[in-house]
Amino acid sequence: MIIELPKPHINQQKILEAERRFVVVMCGRRFGKSELSQIIIIKEALKGGQVAYVTPTYGLAQVFFERLAKVLPFKNNISKLKIYCPNEGSIEFFTGERLDNLRGRKFHLVIIDEAAFISDLEDGWNNSIRPTLTDYEGRAVFLSTPRGKNFFYSLFMKQGENDWQSFKFSTYDNPHINPREIDEARIQLPEVVFNQEYLADPAENSANPFGNAFIKRCIKPISAQPIVCYGIDLAKSVDFTVIVGLDNNGNVAYFDRFQLDWHNTKETIKRLPPAPIIVDSTGVGDPILEDLLREGVNIEGLKFTSQSKQQLMEGLASAIQQGRIGFPEGVIVDELDVFEYQFTANGVRYSAPSGFHDDCVMALALAWQNHNIKRGSGRYAFA
Repeated sequence: MIIELPKPHINQQKILEAERRFVVVMCGRRFGKSELSQIIIIKEALKGGQVAYVTPTYGLAQVFFERLAKVLPFKNNISKLKIYCPNEGSIEFFTGERLDNLRGRKFHLVIIDEAAFISDLEDGWNNSIRPTLTDYEGRAVFLSTPRGKNFFYSLFMKQGENDWQSFKFSTYDNPHINPREIDEARIQLPEVVFNQEYLADPAENSANPFGNAFIKRCIKPISAQPIVCYGIDLAKSVDFTVIVGLDNNGNVAYFDRFQLDWHNTKETIKRLPPAPIIVDSTGVGDPILEDLLREGVNIEGLKFTSQSKQQLMEGLASAIQQGRIGFPEGVIVDELDVFEYQFTANGVRYSAPSGFHDDCVMALALAWQNHNIKRGSGRYAFA
């Protein structure tokens, strides 16, 4: 029986030729981690090896199990996520959410995919994964796009130590990817995001799209110059309504953050010094927008969708990284510092971590977009 393996490209081949016991691969998106994992896993299992494949989530484990099950015409157990290979070899799939399930097991090879995204990888490696390799003097391969300088990064830095070998490749290092596609992503994405996701350069703050150093450079006192535009994020549930006004140079000249009923919120907006307003009109914001329009307020609405929010955040990130916007120390900076991004199947998702607010970030992004429209450089359509 012939099993057809993916043909490795030149840089995948370098990893396949690694001679050390523990291999760490830090690479950009679309470098070819999945194909590389498939080659390594199948070769080991067909030799009779016991192989464990670890992913951050159960869903990812299912995806890779189904992909391998189509390639390998052997018995498998979908409920156990296990494939039985000739010569008593096997491939089992585990989730980083339940690494305790590896306790008491023994393997010839463990693949840890998207290792940087496994919560508490340090404890999982030391207490669950590493002991499984003792009986057979097994190998481990860590593959991941970086997520800041976390434990995965510390493993990458073990290059040169006994038994450890590290590789770093960007998306450009995959000869099957058109470089123009990567260049387009460079134009569209915030610099910090592109560097981490495509160049495999770990950010100082794992998932912050703005860059903490860039944020610090934009801190300025509240401007005393006239306000030329506003961005307003309206409160939902336990959130705050936030109003940000910018001067002609893009510096915050007005800031207010409060929790009021809808009547008093509208009255507060009506009392603002005159200037064009963009407000989040999603959900409860829509009737407020209609009321204010009927009363003659110079206001437009933007409905938040995954696409419009991504565009707003990327515009704000560009302004911060280029130093074209200024904001005061305090709650705005606090929210910017913890704000996160995450790649999804539909693009990049931006949000505050669980338990944190992002009202100030959203109002600042709306104000910056309004500022661009005033200057004739607005990029986005409003609904």
